[in-house]
Amino acid sequence: MISVFVYGTLLVGESNHFVAAPFVQSVQSGTIFGRLFDVGPYPALLLTEGNGEQHVVGEWLEVTEEGLQAMDVLEGYYGPGASNNEYDRVWIRDVNGQREGWVYIYPTVDGLKEINGSSWKEYDASRIK
Repeated sequence: MISVFVYGTLLVGESNHFVAAPFVQSVQSGTIFGRLFDVGPYPALLLTEGNGEQHVVGEWLEVTEEGLQAMDVLEGYYGPGASNNEYDRVWIRDVNGQREGWVYIYPTVDGLKEINGSSWKEYDASRIK
């Protein structure tokens, strides 16, 4: 199984969870060091490190190889260093250091509005649609 930390539309109950759902073996809540930014219909993640940094809450999905491939397609990830990647996929560790796996990060957050808070679900629910 492959661990992937999700924090936006791939979360259980969110609009793109159906992409991963057929391949999910387990789901656990998690938290990583980072900050979220508003890209419109989905968030961008900027990773941070160290004490006192903002946290991002999400879920650890345990998926099959096919699940990772399906998420790569959704996230526009074509491989390490590919110039046409919309998101990059990097290795991350949970804040408690007990879980690690992949996460999709946005290459740049320049010009994006930072989300005040640690939860995309809460932020998205509070927006006027």
